[in-house]
Amino acid sequence: KMTQQMRDLQLAQARKPPGPSSPNAAKRLYRNLSGKFRVNYTSFDEGSLAGRADKDKLRKSYLFQSNAALFEAVELQDLDRVQELLKQYSPEELDLNTPNSEGLLPLDIAIMTNNAPIARALLQAGAKESPHFVSLESRSLHVSTLVREAEQRVNELTAQVVNEAPSTDCSDKEKQLKAWEWRYRLYKRMKAGFEHARVPDAPTNVHLSVASSSSVQVTFWEPLSVNSAVVTKYKVEWSCSSNFSPVLGEAVVDKLKNLHYTIQGLTSGTAYYVRVSAYNMKGWGPPQASVPPFAIPSNWREYDGRAPRRRGQAEALDHLLSQVKTVHQHCVCHEPCKNQPQSRKHSVSKSLKHLFHPGSKFLKTLKRGLYLTAIFYKDDNILVTHEDQIPVVEIDDTYSCLLMQDFLWFTKVSCMWEEILWLRQCVTVSQSSCSCILQTRFKMLLAISQMQGLLGIQDLGQVFFEPVKDKQGNILIVTLKEVKTNQTFESVRWVPVCKLQSSRKSVSSPEEPTALDTLLISIQDKLAYHQRSSHALSPGLYLGYLKLCSAVDQIRVLVPEQLPNILCHVKIRSNPNVSREEWEWLQKMASMDEPVPAEPEAETSQNHLFQELQVAIKELMTLVNIPLQEAKDFRLYSQEVLDFGDQVSFLLLLPPSDDVCTAPGQNNPYTPRSGFLTLPLQIFELGEDR
Repeated sequence: KMTQQMRDLQLAQARKPPGPSSPNAAKRLYRNLSGKFRVNYTSFDEGSLAGRADKDKLRKSYLFQSNAALFEAVELQDLDRVQELLKQYSPEELDLNTPNSEGLLPLDIAIMTNNAPIARALLQAGAKESPHFVSLESRSLHVSTLVREAEQRVNELTAQVVNEAPSTDCSDKEKQLKAWEWRYRLYKRMKAGFEHARVPDAPTNVHLSVASSSSVQVTFWEPLSVNSAVVTKYKVEWSCSSNFSPVLGEAVVDKLKNLHYTIQGLTSGTAYYVRVSAYNMKGWGPPQASVPPFAIPSNWREYDGRAPRRRGQAEALDHLLSQVKTVHQHCVCHEPCKNQPQSRKHSVSKSLKHLFHPGSKFLKTLKRGLYLTAIFYKDDNILVTHEDQIPVVEIDDTYSCLLMQDFLWFTKVSCMWEEILWLRQCVTVSQSSCSCILQTRFKMLLAISQMQGLLGIQDLGQVFFEPVKDKQGNILIVTLKEVKTNQTFESVRWVPVCKLQSSRKSVSSPEEPTALDTLLISIQDKLAYHQRSSHALSPGLYLGYLKLCSAVDQIRVLVPEQLPNILCHVKIRSNPNVSREEWEWLQKMASMDEPVPAEPEAETSQNHLFQELQVAIKELMTLVNIPLQEAKDFRLYSQEVLDFGDQVSFLLLLPPSDDVCTAPGQNNPYTPRSGFLTLPLQIFELGEDR
């Protein structure tokens, strides 16, 4: 007879159809899931109530089949199929945490058969253990009941098969007998796995660090031995006492993809002790105290009470800009062209009429001059004109000023694409000086307006860090923008980049290519640069290397090609916060002529940071091709930690003061390996802010 517990479970699952009756049926079931049971729901008539009902019925049936397939894949220890199902369906669609008619979940079967790979895959997908197993006794009783009832069913079917004459019914009974024999062996294996298991060992590498002025973070690894049972969760406890009496709080970590936990809402300046223990189906294992044994919530700014560098800066700049706009709007409205000669007004009027004239269009070829080109791309496609040309408009056909200063001014304008009309009004009012620089910059604004009008797009994207030049005197300023959505445009169309490169007929010689040919040849590199410059660093504390070189008209900074918006760097650790104690130690180290090595046996956060810095400095010196013996003359920038939001921070490593910036003609004995480039400092600053 079945126990009352099993009757309750069966009643609770009465609406759930039984699973496949045999291992072979199960194999056929989940092998054919991707084809046989797939339904094209879009073929149903949404206006028909009956159609919707049929659709819902088929969908429920389909999802049930996937749930049954998951159970059978776990029972048959088919890891590939389990991973495929978890990838194909959401946990809700799979009913991942709904017990079957035996009161079991997929995770229960995996851990009691000690199938660690499948159990880990299920845990990362959000699988839980059965809520029926509230104690060791209840789990033991449940599994024993399953074994006993399966054995009883096998004995009954065996007797029927032996005593009955061969027939169709007998053949069905033999199939049922094989299925129940297989299930009996599975339950016996689960029972043996449960009885053999022991509680897990303590977690390893339990490390405690200060996450902020009100939080600490603990990270840990799996136990060295789980004693034949997969760990399904961890418990983090914290206290102000080293003997954890009393325990101030605890938290259960059951999302095991990343083994860490941040304890929030702590008191700054108070020491907190932390320990972690692991759990498997046999219960909680012994706790492991953290290293260091305690941490004090704090931040490096508390060392001298320093406010964040950028606090209020954005608001102040917005206020300043609004004031400037107000002043210029007053000038434009009440003193239109007061000091502007008649000839100048006529010239400007003519330019504006030309801008909106129907004949205003993209250029096909370049003559000697300064031009603007806009590159819009999506995946492997690029926007071109109907003549299969990259969109180009003329800025100035008689350009003779210093390019770098005008180019850097243009890059700043790229932060205000939506304000071009207002900027044109400002420059127009200021043209009484007849400055060559103002004339050129006004023409730049006109060209931007023309490009925006022809494309019907206001945001032209990010300026490439250097213009494209040729020996014929042409200069191309290039902007790049990635289009995320499927947009259509009137005057341009999408074509594959490779098709554009192969179909364009060059009008120049390979020895002296035009600026347009050079742009087309190098367009893949420029697209790659644009994509990389928008990548963000993962959260953490980094060690950055500041190296500058100067030229006649600019200062350039060394950056990695893979992340050109960030200094050369290596990651120190995943926790971006520098605590007050760590910063105080760094200040002492910076003030010493010969820093005293930290004692390895001292379990403090300062010594741990010292070891992390040693590893990071060696890695960084190798990265930028500087002999390690030269690192003794380098310095850590000890004025501040550079915070980039709440998740990324930098410590700066500086060369000797004479070598921070290499002057023109100065020999640089250490050349970085491939994979680096130098950006104009202003371009780097703009990219860093994006």
